[in-house]
Amino acid sequence: MIPEPQSPDHLLHHLGADGVIAMPTDTLPALAARPEAAGQLWQLKGRTLDKPLILMGADAAQLWQALDIKPEAAWQQAIDHWPGALTLVAPHGGPLARRLNPAQPTSLGLRVPDHQATQALLRRSGPLATTSANRSSQPALVDPDAIAGTFPQVLLAGPLPWSAPSGRASTVVAWRSGRWITLREGAIQTANWPS
Repeated sequence: MIPEPQSPDHLLHHLGADGVIAMPTDTLPALAARPEAAGQLWQLKGRTLDKPLILMGADAAQLWQALDIKPEAAWQQAIDHWPGALTLVAPHGGPLARRLNPAQPTSLGLRVPDHQATQALLRRSGPLATTSANRSSQPALVDPDAIAGTFPQVLLAGPLPWSAPSGRASTVVAWRSGRWITLREGAIQTANWPS
């Protein structure tokens, strides 16, 4: 039986106490925590620190403010896919990169999900450290009941039922030598992007 989803206020309190939540996105459900509590995500998943987490925000402006950066004009083609199934790996060497990408703290994966309820939560919480809702090397969990059974200490974001995710991971592109390099093909096609 699926636990009752928590109110936004309760979720924010739980996050503030370094707890972890599960929330829907347009691609796959995510486990999320404040960046300061990102270590919880690696522990829950049994994941090694060389696999970075993603910083998810309500919109691009919120992410740029959190990182204290101004995006390059050439990034616009990628940013135009937000909200959506695109993760941008941007150069960044600040404290957030050290928390979310400790093995290589010179870049940070960023995403804005195309999911209204999750965007509303992120507007209130601020950007969150995220990862797919599964144990390391296991298939991604898409059903809230399965997530609650696997991670009983994690609170579920509402409302339930969650809208069906695409089930397909986001495309991941990294900014290198003045252009976007595709690291993982996913829901967004990058074949026609200028090289």
